[in-house]
Amino acid sequence: MHEMSLAEGVLQIVEDAAKGPQGFARVKAVVLEIGRLSSVEPEAMAFCFEAVSKGTVADGARLEIVEVPGRGLCLNCGQEVALDQVYDPCPACGGYPVQPISGTEMRVRELEVDD
Repeated sequence: MHEMSLAEGVLQIVEDAAKGPQGFARVKAVVLEIGRLSSVEPEAMAFCFEAVSKGTVADGARLEIVEVPGRGLCLNCGQEVALDQVYDPCPACGGYPVQPISGTEMRVRELEVDD
C-alpha cells in the first residue's frame, strides 16, 4: 500500500510547516488535492494519514480530500480532453496516445491550524 508512504510524506510537510517561521502547535485540518489519474486511493490515504498522525501535531486532524479531474492532450487529434484513466483512448477521436496534463498530482493545498 503506497498510500502509507505518501501519508508519511504529507505528515512530514505538516511537521516542517509547524517548525517554520509561522510555526503552530496543532493542525485541525489538512486539505489534500489528489488527482484522479494519480493512482492514490482517497479512502486508503485517509486511513493511512490517521494512522501516521497519531501522537503528532496532526493527531486528530481532519483530512479533506479534493479530487482533481484528469485531463489529457490527444497526440492524434490535438484536442484537450477529460480522462478517467491514464490509458484511456481519446473520447473525441478514439486515438492513442493521450498525454495526461493534469490529474496526476497530489499536493497539500491548505492547513487549518491552532497557534
